Amino acid sequence: MAIDLFFSTFSHHIPQFRGMNVPAYNYSVLERFMRYVRIDTQSDPNSPTCPSTEKQKNLGRLLVQELKDLGIGDAEMDEWGYIYATLPSNSTREVPVICLCSHMDTSPETSGKDVRPEIKRNYQGGDIPLGTSGISILEGEHPELRHCLGHDIICTDGTTLLGADDKAGLAEIMDAIAFFQANPHIPHGSVRILFTPDEEIGRGANKVNLSKLGAKYGYTVDGESRGSIEDETFSADMAKIRFFGTNVHPGYAKGRLVNALKVAGTFIDSLPKQEWSPETTSGRQGFVHPYDMQGGVETATITLILRSFDDKDLAEYAHRLRALAQAAVQAYPGARFVIELTEQYRNMKNVLKDCPEVVEFAVEAISRAGMKPDLGSIRGGTDGSRLSFMGLPCPNLFAGGHSFHSKTEWISVQDMQAAVDMLVELVKIWDEKAQQEVA
Repeated sequence: MAIDLFFSTFSHHIPQFRGMNVPAYNYSVLERFMRYVRIDTQSDPNSPTCPSTEKQKNLGRLLVQELKDLGIGDAEMDEWGYIYATLPSNSTREVPVICLCSHMDTSPETSGKDVRPEIKRNYQGGDIPLGTSGISILEGEHPELRHCLGHDIICTDGTTLLGADDKAGLAEIMDAIAFFQANPHIPHGSVRILFTPDEEIGRGANKVNLSKLGAKYGYTVDGESRGSIEDETFSADMAKIRFFGTNVHPGYAKGRLVNALKVAGTFIDSLPKQEWSPETTSGRQGFVHPYDMQGGVETATITLILRSFDDKDLAEYAHRLRALAQAAVQAYPGARFVIELTEQYRNMKNVLKDCPEVVEFAVEAISRAGMKPDLGSIRGGTDGSRLSFMGLPCPNLFAGGHSFHSKTEWISVQDMQAAVDMLVELVKIWDEKAQQEVA
């Protein structure tokens, strides 16, 4: 089905905003999402530039134009690829300025080029085959599908990721702005819009100008399941361990050659097999995860991420890694190592606990939009982690996507619409609470 025909057919089935005494509103979130995912915005951790890939600005330019088409006159993209825009206040009260934030890049782990989204309408259960790739979204591995019976599921043809992380968040914020522009009689405070590059490689907040942003509180729209809100993240460090050997012609190497690759391999093999790793931990358990290895006989470098909800665990993890690295070089006389630790982000709960209303208003917004709030923790991080410690308290709201960073990534159209409902209610609540405080 041609995409234009799909939209004209689908629009007759779009539900209206729940619990809102407003004129009929047709969501634009699906149409926007389908446009955005077709633009390749994959970031590159090996690039020193900002943004790490220039192609992220292709989506940025489109978003700026769409904001201007909505009447948001100050929409702009700066030299670093960050987008700033304002939905101006129409309230008679002094409402704190809030920020809605999502990121434009997709993960470097799976190709984001030539994404071909497919829509499985009126899902009735079972596995979802992805094109002719031989890959399927398995119902047994994706229990969230059981909550999406009757929904319209967007996925790929199995050759790329989808990009719901976080182009769903982009589309939902844009649709919420469109709602307020279409309903100017509904009072609201100023909303600052922030779209960032390079979140997937941990640099999303690097060039944010908080003075320019001018918001007091923020929300990232980058979570998963419908109704979820997260006010806690891992604290995170990165470790690079470089092993040094001695390179000699292998024909004359006896007693002289020290192979750094073998030292590094011994270190990797010494990491625990049944604990302390992503594949063996869950809930509030932390982990150490080696994810990259480069090198040769003379030098070999292993890059690891250290994750825990408790800051003090990270120092303990680093101490444990040093001990394992030391044991590895002792097994190869003449080898040595150095370890470099870099702080990445810290648990945003440490900041959000001092401004509980930021989370409370989001919980109320989810309820008012007809969903059951699910307050929890992220076994990862978001731009909100960094932004919170930069001075912008910033919990994470659901965007609706699942199976991020993989070819089996998927999202429900109805869940995206529910996220738009949530954002509209959230903006309204900030205005209502301000009125109550002044009265």
